[in-house]
Amino acid sequence: MEKLTAGRRWAALLTLALGGFGLGLTEFVAMGLLPDMARDLLPAAYAHSSSDAVAKAGWMITIYALGVVVGAPTIAALTARMPRRRLVVGLLGLFVIGTVASALAPTFGLVLAGRFLAALAHGAYFGAAGLLAAAMLGPGSQGRGFAIVLGGLTAANVFGVPLITSLGQAAGWRIAYLAVAGVFALTLVAVLLVVPEVAAHPDGSPRDELAAFRLPQVWLAALVAAVGFGGFFAVNSYIAPVTTHVTGLSESAVPWVLALMGLGMTIGNAVGGVAADRNLKRSVLLGFGGMIAAVALFGLIARFPVGLFAGAFLIGAASLFVGPALQARLIAVAPGAQLMGAAVNQSASNVANSAGAALGGAVIAAGWGYLSAAWIGVALAVSGLLLAVVSFRGDARPTEQAPEREPALV
Repeated sequence: MEKLTAGRRWAALLTLALGGFGLGLTEFVAMGLLPDMARDLLPAAYAHSSSDAVAKAGWMITIYALGVVVGAPTIAALTARMPRRRLVVGLLGLFVIGTVASALAPTFGLVLAGRFLAALAHGAYFGAAGLLAAAMLGPGSQGRGFAIVLGGLTAANVFGVPLITSLGQAAGWRIAYLAVAGVFALTLVAVLLVVPEVAAHPDGSPRDELAAFRLPQVWLAALVAAVGFGGFFAVNSYIAPVTTHVTGLSESAVPWVLALMGLGMTIGNAVGGVAADRNLKRSVLLGFGGMIAAVALFGLIARFPVGLFAGAFLIGAASLFVGPALQARLIAVAPGAQLMGAAVNQSASNVANSAGAALGGAVIAAGWGYLSAAWIGVALAVSGLLLAVVSFRGDARPTEQAPEREPALV
């Protein structure tokens, strides 16, 4: 077993978080640039109705989420015996290729194809990188390990997404995505330099990983995330048009709204990682309760500038507080297939992304206004809370006592 110095360990953890930062950029920049992408890729539709074109451009978000849903369990099964650092390097390479293809594709359909290609690596990256981080932190650190990787994503929302959004507004959304590809390339090099290898479980196999799907609690835990987290995405997907069309602020205000939401996400994720390791059940229930309150408040006060900023911060904080707990929950109910459990959570979260964006876009396209998406978000979050209660009642024993199978540093 390779012994790591404290400096090497933290350099490796920060590198894995940098990958999460890149994922935050590629996933959330689209939300701030949807009007620009609609105007460029769907000019006829945009000239006829900007809201209809923006709703159609929401497929940029939906197709990415669908790519995660397909890629996460598939890659987890096929790479069950692959050393984790090698897997992370391959996934980062796929991110570079898919993101560059998205930036250079000439048509709406081809941009969607590039987004789908990049998304295939998303869930597996969070799974493999999270397990790498947990292994370096030691036993009982799954919540904190995944919070570190997810922390990169939340940090992206504080300053990365606003900066890249501003770049996209000034120089074009294609330049913004080329910058995102550069972040992935930098992360790939850093992983090769500082991240230690962690062996996959010696008895791991595609069959063992897929066996997780025979467990009813795995499906139920995934459903909790897929439905409940949609409350966040129903609002977040349309934050740009809410800012400009509902609150009446200029386009330049969008990055600041995203930054404040990202700050809330960062704080919520950091607190949620510690809370999940202490009491997983309580973290899930409190997180969903907070999300319901925050999204409902946003729907009521986002017409006013102060309400928009305050609501965005609270939605980010409440939603990401529950993130590490949902990740740890799926690993706990699939203890013999940790990579699959971690990957399935990302699939579930991106079903939430897809469903939230699609349902929000549907009510907007129906003419109910941009804030109608917030009430879709409330309904989804309430449903997630109820499903979580059902899931915990179905446990044969406390989730916190589920056995773990820690990978070893090599």
